[in-house]
Amino acid sequence: MLDETTSGVFTIVATPFLPDGALDLDSIDTMVDFYANTGATGITILGIMGEAGKLSAAESEAVIHRVAARTRMPVIVGVSAPGLSAIQALSATAMDNGAAGVMVAPPKTLRTDDQIISYFQLVAETLGPTPWVLQDFPLDTGVQITPRVLRTIFDTCPTCKMLKHEDWPGLEKITALRTQEAEGARRMSILCGNGGQFLFEEMQRGADGAMTGFAYPEMMRDITALTLTDPAHARDIFDAYLPLIRYECQPGMGLAVRKHILAKRGAIAHATVRKPGLVMSDTTIREIDALIERQEARLSAL
Repeated sequence: MLDETTSGVFTIVATPFLPDGALDLDSIDTMVDFYANTGATGITILGIMGEAGKLSAAESEAVIHRVAARTRMPVIVGVSAPGLSAIQALSATAMDNGAAGVMVAPPKTLRTDDQIISYFQLVAETLGPTPWVLQDFPLDTGVQITPRVLRTIFDTCPTCKMLKHEDWPGLEKITALRTQEAEGARRMSILCGNGGQFLFEEMQRGADGAMTGFAYPEMMRDITALTLTDPAHARDIFDAYLPLIRYECQPGMGLAVRKHILAKRGAIAHATVRKPGLVMSDTTIREIDALIERQEARLSAL
């Protein structure tokens, strides 16, 4: 089960589709194996990268069943939805299939600190004993959650075990949260997103690991393992991947880039992004492939 000490690399997982847009269940198997073999500690499914909003309820359940049948890694399931009943139903499916916990983002309608606190207290009440992750991604949700508000949520919701930190700029938020803990607040696991762009600095600030969808989990594995023990080596590794991280993090096209790389690496059979979604040009694909070649050359020189 998920707890406040959870650490490592929980890769955000894409949902594979066939060229016609149907679920590619066979690729779920190869993709889960790929993540296990390239350094993931656990996986997070049905997040934004998983195109959860484009799936029917039956498809979401099918993904949960297939992933659970394939892996012994801890699995976190994204269950964000406009209504609490939908969150409750998908969470029950997740936990019945052996998930380690679920992840919930705030709805875009929240405006005040009191609304944010009240919402997550309702989430905790709805989920009962289920351990859950608070997804803090204001660039997507538009909901700004301060360290003070987070502390109130953590202190009043003991089943919240982890923060998925994806604020930007957000390094000072990690420092503020760890400072609050040193002053007596409950400790929380903090795993970071944003495509891995700031993972080296996030680990130095006190993060416990990564939860993002960069197509090279081995980079996140190495950075989380080495930042505090061999920072010079960690920086060299991070620098080798940074041009591709930068390219992958372009708003609106990151998912298509990641799926292209995952298909190129054999993790999934097709790079299909379910409609509506970006279709990359041949020029874009050539640029990505050139970045991969240069990345491999830099890594071989380390």
